[in-house]
Amino acid sequence: MTFQIQAVTVYGKQPDQIRTVPFRTGRLNIVTGDSRRGKSALMTIIDYCFGSKGYPVKAGIVRDYVSAYAVTLVKSDQQLFVARRAPKGKATVSTVMCIISQAPGSPPPPLDKLNFSTPLDAAKDLLSEFCGIDRTVRVPSVARATTIAPSIRHALFFCLQAQNEVANPDLLFHSQGEEWRPNTIRGVIPYFLGAVDPEQALRRNRLRLLRRDLADQEAAINVIGETDPASGQARALLTEAVEAHLLPPPTGRHLSADDVLTLLRQALGQAEIQANQYRADDPIGALVARRGELRRLHGQSRAKIADLKRTLAENNDFTSQAAEQRARLTSLDLLRRNPESSGDAHCPVCASSLPSANDTVTALNRDLAHLEGDLQAIGSDTPTIQRLISEEENRLQDLRSELSRNQEEITGVTAGLRALQREPDDLRRAAIVQGRISLYLDTAAYQAVAPPLNDRREELRQQIAELEEELGDDTQGERLASFLSLINQKITSQAVSLRLEHSENPIRLDINRLTVVADKPEGPLPLANMGSGENYLGYHVATFLGLHEWFSEHHAPVPRFLILDQPSQVYFPPEHQGKSVLAARDRNMLLNVYQAINDMLSRLSGKFQVIVMEHADLDHPEFSPHVIQRWRYENDQALVPAHWISRNDN
Repeated sequence: MTFQIQAVTVYGKQPDQIRTVPFRTGRLNIVTGDSRRGKSALMTIIDYCFGSKGYPVKAGIVRDYVSAYAVTLVKSDQQLFVARRAPKGKATVSTVMCIISQAPGSPPPPLDKLNFSTPLDAAKDLLSEFCGIDRTVRVPSVARATTIAPSIRHALFFCLQAQNEVANPDLLFHSQGEEWRPNTIRGVIPYFLGAVDPEQALRRNRLRLLRRDLADQEAAINVIGETDPASGQARALLTEAVEAHLLPPPTGRHLSADDVLTLLRQALGQAEIQANQYRADDPIGALVARRGELRRLHGQSRAKIADLKRTLAENNDFTSQAAEQRARLTSLDLLRRNPESSGDAHCPVCASSLPSANDTVTALNRDLAHLEGDLQAIGSDTPTIQRLISEEENRLQDLRSELSRNQEEITGVTAGLRALQREPDDLRRAAIVQGRISLYLDTAAYQAVAPPLNDRREELRQQIAELEEELGDDTQGERLASFLSLINQKITSQAVSLRLEHSENPIRLDINRLTVVADKPEGPLPLANMGSGENYLGYHVATFLGLHEWFSEHHAPVPRFLILDQPSQVYFPPEHQGKSVLAARDRNMLLNVYQAINDMLSRLSGKFQVIVMEHADLDHPEFSPHVIQRWRYENDQALVPAHWISRNDN
């Protein structure tokens, strides 16, 4: 047995704010109320807690005042508590969840006791296992070369009917309107209906992998054959090189494999077609050649300017440092020589002779003289360097102007010749051929040093043949057709009990077009062409009741609940804002829906649960005893309590 929903819990922004909405398992649960009271949020909260990739809770009070969401799931004697935080900051979705296995009847834990650490993918795997989904099964994806691992997210296709889906003539299953979703639904339907044999599914997946391996082997062996120097590809490249004037025509002698490789390397070494290969009467050739020369001179000039500026900066740095050192040495004039005392230095204070200072003074004065010479030399170089920079910058500007004129000339000539030039020029053709030769030679070189390829083609073909023989008696298609036939009988019976138009004809589920079809004597009539919101709603309800009756009877790994969001919308006027009195016929037709739901729940004896969010609040035994919440402005009740809003606003 798979699970049902025991409660939905929301946690407020404050630590003590927790609100739980309980549900009765195995029964009809109706939450009725006015607009904008949080009814539809119940479905999006459940969707979010089942690992949705996005954040389906709509903007409004629930988003503004709720910090975390949770659902309590039960089956037999097991209880699972699943919680997920609302996105924080600029995040669009929370990527971790909290999953706790509880004793039956345990209440939701406080928010500060929850550990949000389970990654989203791991959480979805745990929920899938709790639902009884075999995680080893892979089913082929429709119209895509991949396989699908059925999960809890796929099971929800059959459990949720949002407000824009429950009476939609064009969409039958939940989220069917999203990109790629229809093919996913088509792919997983056979598994959830029970038509897929797990052993056969493993064999089909193994067969797919073997066929892919065989294709990879054949491709690799073809590459080796094509890179053989004697192969047709090598000789074709040689012919192209000759036609592109990269090589002279070969002599008449037979070329060996080594000769072919040598010639291809020679063609690759021909780096460019020289300017003299342009025809003398080709103006584009001359202009392109001149542009190449101008760009070369432009680059040289920029490099020369950079070098001169670097030299000037170094000279300026040296001059600054040398001037500082010269200032320090100049202070040594205090140790002057006295020519009357044999040239001895004398003390600047007492004027006494200092013979011992002569050598030091001489050395320091010599250094000062050298420094003066360096400063004089550099000072004379600086104006020259500045003059050279100025001249080179003028030359660079002239080159830029000439490049601009050259480009204008090329553009003008090209515009005149464009209509006449239908084929690529020789230079472009040669470059393309050289690129192909380079790729060929690189691939050949890699193949030469790579480990020898083990040719497993015969082995793979043998394994494929054995698996195809084992799968030859697979009756999945027949089982699916048989199951659909039985399910169609249930859908037809439900349509009759709902008194729907066209229900006098056989009704069938078309899993290719993902719709319901009435097989009338004049031809098939799909749901979209049946007309009236009453029919759209009725056939949605009939289809899902029929499917869930089948799921319950055959222990399918699908959650045992169905959520319908506002099925009465087809009977209310567009401007409906709150309570409205339904016309007698509309009221009776709506009550037929609830009677059909209650009849099926009675037959399944607690194995199935239905949750409905409604505007209507009918005083009738098929409706009123099953109302578990009334969220209306007059009683100040809603999913988010009013005191949460006033407390947070204050």
